[in-house]
Amino acid sequence: MTAPAPLDLDAVRRLAAEVETTAICDAARDVRVMSPRLRCRSASPVLCGPAVTVRCRGDFLGVVQAIERAGAGDVLVVDGGGRETALAGELFARAALHKGLAGIIVDGGYRDMRFVSGCPLPVYSRHVSPMAGTTTALADVNRTVACGGVPVHAGDIVVADHDGIVVLDPATALAQLTAAAAVMAAEARVVERLDAGAALGDCLNLAEHTGRLARGEPSRLRFTS
Repeated sequence: MTAPAPLDLDAVRRLAAEVETTAICDAARDVRVMSPRLRCRSASPVLCGPAVTVRCRGDFLGVVQAIERAGAGDVLVVDGGGRETALAGELFARAALHKGLAGIIVDGGYRDMRFVSGCPLPVYSRHVSPMAGTTTALADVNRTVACGGVPVHAGDIVVADHDGIVVLDPATALAQLTAAAAVMAAEARVVERLDAGAALGDCLNLAEHTGRLARGEPSRLRFTS
């Protein structure tokens, strides 16, 4: 059996920079979407990169281990079980910045908002809490975890922006991002028509779609050229 071609991360990042998570979801309805309860705590919500994963429960030693393992462009994904205890803070963000990580996502608590709120590194968390966890539990880095209600495997492509966080399978990431770019292009044409005075219904197959639905026939609402 021929081994699959290695993922072109540069191409993934170029495409991800051109599309929005909304377009990714429109192009791939089965994409994994993290809970909106994971909120951006820093100055920028936009990130893209392969996941480095770790599972912690009230103890942040594993986060230290994962940051040490992660490399430039990686996204640190921490399964904190949704608990309020802070599993990272200012020093972790500074260390990640120094290493060139693409971002940090913690399904748990984060702290040191005085620094983090203005930090250019994308940082997401479910909670903000001043109380940090312990540092006695060793963790296995890069095992499959749950974050924001979805499974995340080491190497999955994580993309985030102002609308939320999505997780892509590396095997299909390029195809999904390419399809999302096509969605963005179609929407751009609709924007041009709306700016020129067209009604929204003029840009959609609205009459055909509603008619087919009324007759009990399958249909899909779509843009018209």
